[in-house]
Amino acid sequence: MKFLKRLIFLLIALVIIVSIIFVLNGKKLYEDVISQTSLVDTIQQIQNSKNYVKIEDLPKNYINAVIAVEDHRYKQHGAIDPIAICRAFWTNLTHFELREGGSTITQQVAKNLFFITESDAATRKIAEIFAAIDLEKHYSKDTILELYVNTIYFGDGYYGIKEACKRILKYRA
Repeated sequence: MKFLKRLIFLLIALVIIVSIIFVLNGKKLYEDVISQTSLVDTIQQIQNSKNYVKIEDLPKNYINAVIAVEDHRYKQHGAIDPIAICRAFWTNLTHFELREGGSTITQQVAKNLFFITESDAATRKIAEIFAAIDLEKHYSKDTILELYVNTIYFGDGYYGIKEACKRILKYRA
């Protein structure tokens, strides 16, 4: 019985140590990225783009659809959504594969702003959390949603709602 208790204690200690290492690596990644270009500068650069679309210029049905599909509790949670993370974890665990994610719209904006080329997914996810917390500290939910629709990848090399709409119009003509 003592052996089992010690083994469980060691496993818990190992999980805690590994978790701390991931958190510290993610924080360092975010700090490194932010030291190169600040959050405010990055967002101003995107907002000053000729393809930037203000949220009030988008149809309400489109905004509602984005929220419904991407993060249906977007207005109710903070930078992260513990319920979505637990749901995704459980789904992925029970199916033995990565079937779904638990990222919020804010985390996806963080990824699009800073971590789109980062290959280490675990460290990137932690860095996204730090960036998402900063985003929610400094910007409203509407501004973050506006950034989301202006930075999301729509396929075929098109980023943002305006480029995606131009593509559709180009193919219809």
